[in-house]
Amino acid sequence: MSGGRSLGRRFAWLWAAYAVSSLGTWLAFDAFSLIAVVVLHAGTTEVSLLAASGLAVGAALAVPLGAWVEFRPKRPVLVAADLIRCAALLSLPVAFALDALGLGQLLLVSVAVAAADITFNAASGAYLKSLVPAEDLLVANGRFEATMWTATALGPPLGGAAFGMLGPMATVLANAVSFLLSALGIRAIGGKEGQQSRGESQVPCKEQQQSRPDAPSGPRPRDLRAGWRHLLTQPALRPLFLNTVLVNSLIMASAPLLAVLMLGRLGFAPWQYGLAFAVPCLGGLLGSRLSRRLTVRHGRHRILLAAGTLRACWPLGLAFVGPGAPGLVLVMAVEFGLITCAGVFNPVLATTRLDLTPPDRVTRTLAAWSISTKTATAATTALWGWLATLTGPRTAIALAGALLLATPLLLPWHEHARRVGALR
Repeated sequence: MSGGRSLGRRFAWLWAAYAVSSLGTWLAFDAFSLIAVVVLHAGTTEVSLLAASGLAVGAALAVPLGAWVEFRPKRPVLVAADLIRCAALLSLPVAFALDALGLGQLLLVSVAVAAADITFNAASGAYLKSLVPAEDLLVANGRFEATMWTATALGPPLGGAAFGMLGPMATVLANAVSFLLSALGIRAIGGKEGQQSRGESQVPCKEQQQSRPDAPSGPRPRDLRAGWRHLLTQPALRPLFLNTVLVNSLIMASAPLLAVLMLGRLGFAPWQYGLAFAVPCLGGLLGSRLSRRLTVRHGRHRILLAAGTLRACWPLGLAFVGPGAPGLVLVMAVEFGLITCAGVFNPVLATTRLDLTPPDRVTRTLAAWSISTKTATAATTALWGWLATLTGPRTAIALAGALLLATPLLLPWHEHARRVGALR
């Protein structure tokens, strides 16, 4: 099973669509925070509340959609989610040109994008599992991870330069176009839904999905409970779920505070801010390339424990960032270590999650996972914005980093090792 093997034409289209939308997303890295700070002159509290509210309301809107999507053809859902994100983002340049842009519209767009993100990610996981044989899932997830980190390395510096030279809406417009291209790529995949690139279908085809007696006729929030029930009762999956939700929440809660600190008090230019997060993403590319090799050599369980522990050790260093070149180098070093560990951890986590989830529950499980993560991130971001108002952004960043040091305790250290370790 070579990491360079072909996974088929249909996977290639899905991969290409993911690549173009990832590049657009990272070109617009932190665009809402940048627009809020530079254009609308928002402060720490407003930026944190903007990030938190968009995630929270978007997650709430996605609750009834997750279960409904489970029983629907996934490809039309993916296309629709891309088009919704494209339309929502295009409204920002229009409002800016009319001198009518405000924090309220930024919030509405962030809500629409967050809800579409959750729906897209949940449907894409189920679609990938139906498209690729089980033995190739780690290869596929590794390619997605490498693509994401490549886009993350290229996007922010290019986006920062575009922001400075072409204006604050350039990256937003590019991101909108990327979602349109992604929709066209997914539409070009063709074939019957549930038909793998090689081998037999793992999930019911379109006609079977539509005829299932338990398929809801419309979005119903209660149907998503099966996803949370699976996450909380599956012994090998529960600790990974809880650990990931907490780690992501604490890391993301510090992001708007770091933006305010670097762009405001420390005086970094937007292109420097983008560069500080772009160069370290080479570590993500390195980690994603090593992920499968390390897993084959040491097993999933050991890699999840080692990479999951190491990724929690880095963010505390961000509390010590200062002005000028030394501060920029410090941010790059901390982010490189964090992202390299994440690049190893994430493909193994994504593959383990798919392997431990029945095909008829994948979308609901992934939707429940995304909603939980975004809701927890929203609450933590709002809380950390309040803490930053009281103590300053540097102290709040330090507290998040200190709490992250305890998160490895939630990893599956003992009783669930046998089940996770048995997966190859």
